[in-house]
Amino acid sequence: MSETPYQNDKALPKGTGWIKSVSYLLDEQFRFPGTKFRFGLDPVMNLIPGIGDISGFIISGGLLLGMARKGASNKLVVLMSLNILLDATIGAIPILGQIFDFFFKSNTRNLKLMREHYIEGKHQGSGKNVIIFAFIILVILLVILVFTMIKLLQWIASWF
Repeated sequence: MSETPYQNDKALPKGTGWIKSVSYLLDEQFRFPGTKFRFGLDPVMNLIPGIGDISGFIISGGLLLGMARKGASNKLVVLMSLNILLDATIGAIPILGQIFDFFFKSNTRNLKLMREHYIEGKHQGSGKNVIIFAFIILVILLVILVFTMIKLLQWIASWF
C-alpha cells in the first residue's frame, strides 16, 4: 500500500484529526470513476470566480493556523504558507488556475509536510532561508516579466 498523509498516526499531536479530515475533504474526497485520480472541494469551489479562491484560501489558512498551534516549526509554517500562496495565486488565473487546482493539492502537501515534521523530524528550525530563496525567485520572475512586457510593447509599437 502506498504511503499517504491521511494514514492514522499516533506520532502526530492530539487534536490534529480535524486537520486531516478537512484537508481530505478539500483535496481528495472524490474520485473520477474508473480512475485513481482524486479531487476535493477546493477545485470545485474555485470554479466560482473570486469566491471559490478566497474561501479556499481562508480554509487553508485556518488549517495552517491549526498546525502552527500544534507546535510546527517556523520553517514548516513558511513552507506551508508558500504552498497555500502558490495555490491561491495560480488558482486565481482564469482557466489555467482551475486546471491547476485539480492537480496541485496544497492541503495534502501541507499535511505531508506536517507528517514529515512530527514523524521524521524534518523541516526544523528557522524559515529565513526559505523566505530569502522565495524572495530571490520572485525578483527574478518579476525581472523576466517586466523584460517580456517591454519586448511585447516594442513589438506591438513596431506595427504602427
